[in-house]
Amino acid sequence: MSGDNLTNSIGAAQGIEIFEGEGRGPKRPRPPLTIKEAARETPVFAETDVLVVGGGPSGTAAAVAAGRLGAEVMLVERYNHLGGLSTGGLVIWIDRMSDWNGRQVIAGIAHDIFERLPKDAVLGPERADWGSRDAATAAYWSQRTAAYHGIVTWSPTIDPEALKTLSMRMTLEQKVRLTFHAWAVEPIVEDGTMRGAIFESKEGRRAVLAKTVVDTTGDADLLARAGLSFENDIDESDIHHCINTAFLLGGVDMERWLAFRADDAQGFKDFLARGRDQLKTFEKPFVSWRNDVALFMGPRLSGYSAVDVEDLSEVEVRSRLLTVGHVEVYREHAPGFENAFLMLGAPQVGVRHSRRLVGAKKVTRAQWDEGKVWDDEIGVSTSLSPKTPNISVPYGALVPAGIDGVLGAGRHIACDANSHSFLREIPQCWMTGHAAGIAAALSADTGVRPRDLDPLLVQRQLLHQGAYLSPSIEAAVEQASRAAE
Repeated sequence: MSGDNLTNSIGAAQGIEIFEGEGRGPKRPRPPLTIKEAARETPVFAETDVLVVGGGPSGTAAAVAAGRLGAEVMLVERYNHLGGLSTGGLVIWIDRMSDWNGRQVIAGIAHDIFERLPKDAVLGPERADWGSRDAATAAYWSQRTAAYHGIVTWSPTIDPEALKTLSMRMTLEQKVRLTFHAWAVEPIVEDGTMRGAIFESKEGRRAVLAKTVVDTTGDADLLARAGLSFENDIDESDIHHCINTAFLLGGVDMERWLAFRADDAQGFKDFLARGRDQLKTFEKPFVSWRNDVALFMGPRLSGYSAVDVEDLSEVEVRSRLLTVGHVEVYREHAPGFENAFLMLGAPQVGVRHSRRLVGAKKVTRAQWDEGKVWDDEIGVSTSLSPKTPNISVPYGALVPAGIDGVLGAGRHIACDANSHSFLREIPQCWMTGHAAGIAAALSADTGVRPRDLDPLLVQRQLLHQGAYLSPSIEAAVEQASRAAE
């Protein structure tokens, strides 16, 4: 299987389509003017050990992990909830946490979350079925986003409101100071070290000082405003560069829809053709955590920038119009959707990619086939194909080049475009956030710069908090621990 085909294998298996930004008019020219702002002194809002900027999956995991080590943690989030795209973005299909043998390799905080979510808030295969190659079992779960290449995986769908509540509880249990409705606008950098960040809110401009900062904004906003360089090339064949606003339809019968899709191939084909004829860009639904709610993860729009406010605005307009169009087509023509209604358009736009760190180390496509295990591994990602080993993720991929005092986690970690296709997913964000939170707490406690931390210390705490590391790394950590006794 070629690199491009391997990268896009899951998207192809789901019938995912990429839609170009056709019909876009020219942007209005921006005036070639500037204004001079008056010098000002900014009040300090708080001082803390660890400042986590962005409360998505990686930020939530980072805050919880740092708090577990006794650090004083402040988490600042621009919306009114935690979870980011996994909640506000309605990315409620949580991609694979198990490898092709059925072993949960994205564990730790990801495991803790699913241990605590209410059972009626999760839809996914039983533990005994993970890794199953039974044809009937795999066929059943492939329609429910939990089997690929004929293998059942742990990739459930969840209730976003339940995850919002649990994420908040997990942070509060660690005495994390939550600050919502605040947007980071500028890092505080002294002598090449990030010392905190400045935020805007209803109170105006305020500063937070910290011993260590974790940028989990998804777009590396703080690091970008510190003047760092980034990579932003894309894999044209994969959806990782597309943007859209997801939506939920209520009042549906997904079992009836799935039966139609499976049993009436020609009718299904004709329906898709009708939808494309009417809307040009047409999306198929995914199952959710309950039968009467359908998830639409698109249409996925290509050619827009996630760090351009005009592009983001146009994506929202197009997504809303396409959402309404989908409701009309599905209600009129799709079995199981006769009584469908628009239940929710995602409060957060679905950004998959904008910037990627230039880090101390980097996950690359060449690593996949090699099966490389980094000495400073902080997590393991499932691969895109059973033919490819699990992917080792190094601590260095969280350490930005050119600045100290800060770590990056989530979808902007250091990797190439191919590897970003899966390292941007929700479980991988939990994984890298977990490691970044531990490293930030250790750095704040010891005064050692994040880039100078001994990865062994991070690995030891990760294992203590239930994370999975490659067997060779786990053995090395255990041997080092015995030697130190």
